[in-house]
Amino acid sequence: MASQPRGAGAYDAAGVRVAEADMALAGLTDRLRRTWPGGRGNVVLDFGHYANVIDLGGGRGLAICTDGVGSKVLIAELVGDYRTIGIDCVAMNVNDLICVGAAPVTFVDYVAVERVAPAMLLEIAEGLAVGAERAGVSISGGEIAELPDMIRGARPGGGFDLAGTAVGTVQLDRILTGAGAIPGDAVVGIESNGIHSNGLTLARKVFLSDRGHGIDAILPELGQSLGLELLRPTHIYVREALDMLDRALDLRALLHITGDGFFNLTRVAAPVGFLLDALPPPPPIFRSLAERGGIPAGDMHTVYNMGVGLCAVVGESGVDAVIDAAAREGKAAWRIGTVTDEPGTVRITANPLTGDDLVGRDKRFAPV
Repeated sequence: MASQPRGAGAYDAAGVRVAEADMALAGLTDRLRRTWPGGRGNVVLDFGHYANVIDLGGGRGLAICTDGVGSKVLIAELVGDYRTIGIDCVAMNVNDLICVGAAPVTFVDYVAVERVAPAMLLEIAEGLAVGAERAGVSISGGEIAELPDMIRGARPGGGFDLAGTAVGTVQLDRILTGAGAIPGDAVVGIESNGIHSNGLTLARKVFLSDRGHGIDAILPELGQSLGLELLRPTHIYVREALDMLDRALDLRALLHITGDGFFNLTRVAAPVGFLLDALPPPPPIFRSLAERGGIPAGDMHTVYNMGVGLCAVVGESGVDAVIDAAAREGKAAWRIGTVTDEPGTVRITANPLTGDDLVGRDKRFAPV
């Protein structure tokens, strides 16, 4: 099996230009930041956090974020099953809100379609409703746009895109940014439900284009069809996160592990690094991707969650409480590492894919 060029990175080779996107984002945020002075809402945080917070006065903050499900919609189109994609859309938003210490309150959605198909929209709505129920939020509005000249999908006439916005509340003196993280703190990981909603472009390239598998192919290591495996809905972590926040643990940060993989840990607002020396074995989908695509372990840990969907950075005394909070919601959790004094660095020792050690900085892992 051919491997991707290590210098370019497997994600770049799949057509997702990460470096260019980062450069474009820098220019975008520079311009948008100039809208803050004089506005009606005082923006509390800078760009770069999972969500931002608006000062409502009286010590109260309104947290807000927006996200979509990316090319996972193409998997739903290929399978012809739209019942869970709405769960992903809610999850990608509320999981970000909790990372600033907010309690999600409500959600609005945006659905753009190539052609209005009532049965498809009903299934999408069902997923949105299930996601909202799991997160404990309402869906208070939304928009449907029919855009036949703009939207194209995996099947003729069946294209769609799905995004949403979530808002929540947080006391201004309880905003989480990770600024309090110090060397010696523990990193606790809570399990993912597989690939979640990131890296689907690379997954489609490996399985469908390079290997020529059909979306209904049954891969022995997965135990079900490829399509259903890739459609596993993103775990929602709201209930366990609110449990942690309410119990006044020595909680420094919550980090949603999405695109950039474990580099999301470096989003803490403290000059620290991370040693991950006890990662759990990844679900079979990740090993299958790595082996069938010849993807280096460093790229896998950069693009995917590798079986850990949410991390809590907590004082050592709070480790058991975090694990218990996850268990009460039916999720496994593990103490996977420690905060270090190497700013911006993530070290992975004996990574579960190959056993090699990896060290990463600036969104690139390399073998030690």
